[in-house]
Amino acid sequence: MPRLTNDVHVSTWPDLQSKLYKGSWQTNLKRFRSPFAFRGLSDARSIPETTLSRLGGEHYRREQSLLRNFRKYAHRSTTQPDSVWNWIALAQHHGLPTRLLDWSFSPYVALHFATVDQTEWRHDAIIWCVDCVKMKKYLPDKLRKLLDEEESDVLTAEMLDRAASTLTAFDRLSPKPFLAFFEPPSLDDRIVNQAALFSVTSRAHMSLSAWLHEHKELFHRILIPAKLKGEIRDKLDQANINERILFPGLDGLSQWLTRYYSPGLIKKRKKRTYTGPICAP
Repeated sequence: MPRLTNDVHVSTWPDLQSKLYKGSWQTNLKRFRSPFAFRGLSDARSIPETTLSRLGGEHYRREQSLLRNFRKYAHRSTTQPDSVWNWIALAQHHGLPTRLLDWSFSPYVALHFATVDQTEWRHDAIIWCVDCVKMKKYLPDKLRKLLDEEESDVLTAEMLDRAASTLTAFDRLSPKPFLAFFEPPSLDDRIVNQAALFSVTSRAHMSLSAWLHEHKELFHRILIPAKLKGEIRDKLDQANINERILFPGLDGLSQWLTRYYSPGLIKKRKKRTYTGPICAP
């Protein structure tokens, strides 16, 4: 996707904080409540697309087979209740190609994914910010009614199940393609700690980025220069936004320690005036 007129450019950490939380004050609530869903990408040239659409070709026709066999071979106690939305959320969570895409309510979680890979530090990063409140007007009437009844801005798996108990029924909610956001069930601590949110397209083969491109008023993008990534990464680590927290367990702990004490990070720190030992986390 080419650069857009509403792209936001930042050059400093304070500038980034201001842009991430811009528009979060809600006059009716008298609280700071951001309406945006955030997704961070380590390369600004990348675009948000579902794993199913990235397979290319006619792989989208295998959606039902993928999900059916996932449900067949997954342990029967893995998800409760037996809802297609619980199953597809679980499948996405464990890497199966689906029409879902991961987002977060937290801009800092998005920053983590935009800066965690040091091999990508030579590239500018980007944060996609999609307005979930404005998006509601593009939802089918049935989904908008549910949101109004629940006084909510995003759907849940349970609400989706009430509106459409199958993916085919979901596709038929509107003749026009649409995009919806829903909060997944708390499958594990990773879902909870990442303030996870899923987008779901109304067609298995639908291009999420193309749909957004046709509705530019719903989103903006924050462009982060490569030279700022190191500072962002260090400050996120100090704020306890890291793999140990976002991926609870020994795997996340090992990933965090490996990155934190990596030669690349030590070399970067030695460029500073401080020449003493690196403080333990």
